[in-house]
Parts: sequence; structure tokens; C-alpha cells
Amino acid sequence: MAGSLQSSGDAGGIPDARTQISGFVFALLLIDPDLVIVEANHAAEDLLGRSAKRLIGQQVRDILQFADDRIAQRMSHEDAQLVARGLPVSIGEKTRLINLTVSPLPSHPGWRVCTLSDAGQDDMSRSDEASASLAAPAILAHEIKNPLAAIRGAGQLIARKLDEGDKRLTNMIADEVDRIARLIDRMQELGSSKQEPLAPVNLHQSIRSAMATVRAAAKDRAELVEEFDPSLPDVSANKDALEQVLINLLSNAVDACEGAESPEVMVRTRFVSGLAANVMRLGRSVRLPIEVTIYDNGPGLDPDLGDHIFEPFVTSKKNGQGLGLALVKKLVADMGGRISYRRDEARGLTLFRIHLARAD
Repeated sequence: MAGSLQSSGDAGGIPDARTQISGFVFALLLIDPDLVIVEANHAAEDLLGRSAKRLIGQQVRDILQFADDRIAQRMSHEDAQLVARGLPVSIGEKTRLINLTVSPLPSHPGWRVCTLSDAGQDDMSRSDEASASLAAPAILAHEIKNPLAAIRGAGQLIARKLDEGDKRLTNMIADEVDRIARLIDRMQELGSSKQEPLAPVNLHQSIRSAMATVRAAAKDRAELVEEFDPSLPDVSANKDALEQVLINLLSNAVDACEGAESPEVMVRTRFVSGLAANVMRLGRSVRLPIEVTIYDNGPGLDPDLGDHIFEPFVTSKKNGQGLGLALVKKLVADMGGRISYRRDEARGLTLFRIHLARAD
């Protein structure tokens, strides 16, 4: 397997994994369990000032001397992930600042993909902090997605040398990379300042559409019940955003009550004229008399999370990402609405309540 990552694809066809990795603008190293460099692309040759032939077979610690001992210690753990920016590193006789990622390959214990880039390339003018702040999500997405592409490509390279029965492991790498890429897309949505246009939306049609989607995925894990006020007018909303909110909340509710004796999720709508919440929009008070409540009879959230559940990366799920409810809150706010959470211990119910404006 040892050798520089030169192209072996057909120049007239779709570039293969080796060609793709060779074209990366950041340095990529494939490292074995003994921390020996096994592969290096063109960018690694440029950044490290050595040919691939001189890099391959060398210990990483002999090529990269980190000023922070904790980095070397972390790299010594074969299953440790690492993302670091602006690290001072000695390469030969020079010291420079680099960005570093180290990603283990689950299918090959001890094997890792290491990417490096010159941190100086990421300098931004500090004279426009607002622009930098708006660009931050895009920069973060770029910084993460590029190494992900490298990991995916490296997995494809490894797959070529595996029997068909073992390729499920490299397929797992590809699937996980794709999942993380989708997560990054959701993070970008969360940081987006763009608001979709609002229009009159039939609330009950949107709820039933979301319930149909969740039923198809839930596979009878919980009974979904509706209790609608048929006299409700249209709401002021974005149809796609509203259905995304409802799908997220219904899916969470199904997961939450799965262990209950008779798992049940109910969606209730009503007009709350006398109790309507208000929000300020364009300098004037707007009433929110249309109420949608999603109930589930699960055990409820950890009480310590109650005040933080709409914050990013807060989750009670073992494998949760903690972005779903943060995105829900943003989408509801973009539609001029409000969302709240409450636990009714007396009835053993968890409630998520949305208030929306009626369409003009």
C-alpha cells in the first residue's frame, strides 16, 4: 500500500479516489498504528518540504515536532480524534503555525488520516468583525468538510485491497462521513440569517403531512393521535419550515415515549384568543393566537436540561447531536412564532407548545 498518492485513474473518466486526494490543497498523511507515514499527497510534499519517498516510512514525530506536548500524547492514543488550529510546529529547521486534524479509521484499528494546512492561509482582516462573524459557519464547514472528503477517499483506497465481505467496514466509513456532512449542513442552517418568505398555510394539512412522514419511519413504535379544532384559520408561516419543525418534534416525541407501556403522541390545535402570546415584529405587537401542542407520555427530559433544551449541542439522547431543537426554535422564530417546553408530572406528559400568528 505504501507510496505517494499519485493518480491511477483514467484521465478521460471520473477521477478515482487517488486522483481526488492527490488534488487536495491541504496536506494528507495516512498513518499506520506505529505512527509511521504510509501515504502522502502532493500538498504534503509541499508543506513538509520533502518528497513522498522521503516521507514514507518515517515516524510522524520525526517529521512534526509539536511545541505542545499534549498533541503528541493525544496522537499516541490510536482511537483519539483531534482537531486543532494555529498550532506551532517545527518542520525541519522552520517553525510555523498549522491547522491539524487526526481521524481514526474504525475499520482499521490504529490507522489514522492526518490533514495539515498552513494556518496563515486563514488570516482574516479584523477590521470587519461583523463580516467575520457571519462567515464563521461557512469557514467552519469548509474546515471540517475538507478532511471528511479526505477520510472518505482514504476509505475508498483501502476498500480496493479488501475482500467483498470486509467492504462493509469501508462502507460504514463512507456512511458516517456522509452523516457528519449532513450534520454540518444543519449547523450551517442554524447559523444562517436568511429567512424564508411567509404565506398563509393550512395548519392541519401541514400537521397531517408531518404525521404521515413520522408514521412511516416510526413503524408502530407509538400511536399518533390528533385533536384538531377544525375552525382554525390559516397561519402565517413558511410551509416547508413548519413541516420540518413538526417532523422534528413528532420524531423526538416518538423516541421519548418508546419505553412507555402504551406509547402515545398527541397533536392538539386550538385558538387561544384570550391567552394569546404576543411578539414584537417590525416595531409593533403581533398576537399569536394559534396554538399547536405536541404531547408524549414518555418519562420526560432530565430536569437539569429543562432550561437549556433549545440551546445547540444540548441533548439527552445517547447518540443525539443536540441541534434538532435549536433548529426548531430558529425556524419558529423566523416565522414570527414562539415555542416553549413544559413537563406535566401530574399527568405524566411532556409538552412542546408552538404559538403562531393567523394569516392576514
